[in-house]
Amino acid sequence: MRNTAAESGPDSSWDDAPVMGLGLHWDDVKPGHRFRTLARTITEADITLFVGVTGMVEEMFTNLEYIQAESKIGARPAPGSMVFCICEGLLMQSTMQRTGMAFLECDLRILKPTVAGDTIHVQAEVVEARATSKPGRGLMRTLNRVVNHRGELVATYNPLRMVKGRQH
Repeated sequence: MRNTAAESGPDSSWDDAPVMGLGLHWDDVKPGHRFRTLARTITEADITLFVGVTGMVEEMFTNLEYIQAESKIGARPAPGSMVFCICEGLLMQSTMQRTGMAFLECDLRILKPTVAGDTIHVQAEVVEARATSKPGRGLMRTLNRVVNHRGELVATYNPLRMVKGRQH
């Protein structure tokens, strides 16, 4: 049986249907607002691709024999910058689609190693949300906690972002 309605071309009745997965507006949140992202497992392939594309070809990331013989960690570590980038991707998927305007600054602290096989997620708390001098935009700062599947805090960072407001 054919679904002729779905195959008949553009249907303007969908124009007002909500788009799911849109980001947060700065004026929709207040300090103290908390959320968490989905989780993601860091794989060997992730580490290989990241160190290759960035040129971070230090033996600590590329030589399994060296890691087994010399590393105090005992497993293949992910670069801290990779952990940060993956966390930004997790946040991008859930909080910044169509509302994020600019990443302005952050302080990043790597507290524990993240290794291949670890699963991480971000716990975020809004600590600042305010208007800028230009209409339709604001500044939002969050305190982001990166937590692994063992419940260990592996990194923290506090990005300041320019974000669209609900009022333009």
